Amino acid sequence: MKLPYLLVDAFTRTPGTGNRAAVLLDARGLSDAQMRGVAQELETSETVFVTDWKDNVFSVRFFTPAREVEFAGHAAIALAVTLALQGRLGESERQLFLQTPVDNIPVHLERDEAGVIQAVMREPAPRFRDVLSWSALRELLEALGINERYLHRGLPSGVAFSGLWSAFVPLIAPGLVDELEPDMERLVEICSALEVDTVHAYAPVGPRAYYARDFAPALGIPEDPVTGTANGALAALLARAGVVPRREGSAEIQVLQGHHLGVPGVVHVRVEYAVSGEPYAVYVGGPAVVAHSGWIGVR
Repeated sequence: MKLPYLLVDAFTRTPGTGNRAAVLLDARGLSDAQMRGVAQELETSETVFVTDWKDNVFSVRFFTPAREVEFAGHAAIALAVTLALQGRLGESERQLFLQTPVDNIPVHLERDEAGVIQAVMREPAPRFRDVLSWSALRELLEALGINERYLHRGLPSGVAFSGLWSAFVPLIAPGLVDELEPDMERLVEICSALEVDTVHAYAPVGPRAYYARDFAPALGIPEDPVTGTANGALAALLARAGVVPRREGSAEIQVLQGHHLGVPGVVHVRVEYAVSGEPYAVYVGGPAVVAHSGWIGVR
């Protein structure tokens, strides 16, 4: 049989930039093996499958070319905008819910001044692990191909979660992030040892702005162009460390990513604090644009 699919670029308004996700709006009845096969053939960093729906609640699953993952931020944004563009939500619907293996994700939709649909999702609740040991951090720096003297000691390193687990490595300048030439095999070993999905290198470009690259070879993605999940966790890590300006119980940042790969995008993140001062909610948002549509054979 053949099924229709869309290629949708998230965190951008320009086709061919941002992070591309494959979207299958009707994957009812597909087996795990069939979904893996589709993801491998389409070869985007993630493919999202809508496996069931009722009203504005959609059951979804996410696959990389290598395996299923519990959540994929950019694919969720791509799907939400696509559902709105396809008229699947009705004229009055501004909110939908994505039932994922990790959580029930609310997504709010709105149009900006230019009429472009923006999707803002509440990611899975942030979680944190102990600060990385110096030996683990040094291993990460070596695997990324950079000297430890370029580590930014005023920004947090560590391991955090907002859908997937990532290890975070702060560097002192965006140019150094661009110069990274990681040893992918070594990163796979380190990710396994640390029990994380990705390694996220970042540097400041302003009080509320950062530049990042995300490496996920353990997921079959050497470099994830523009990630919603890891950048959501990054914002939570920064908020927890108290290094981003806080206003009325929340902090906002934007993360620039994808420039090294020639597919720039911008991720907007808002973190809300509990009364205790700990980050408890992460909201990630941005636009998306349909770049291509087609049909794929499924055996």
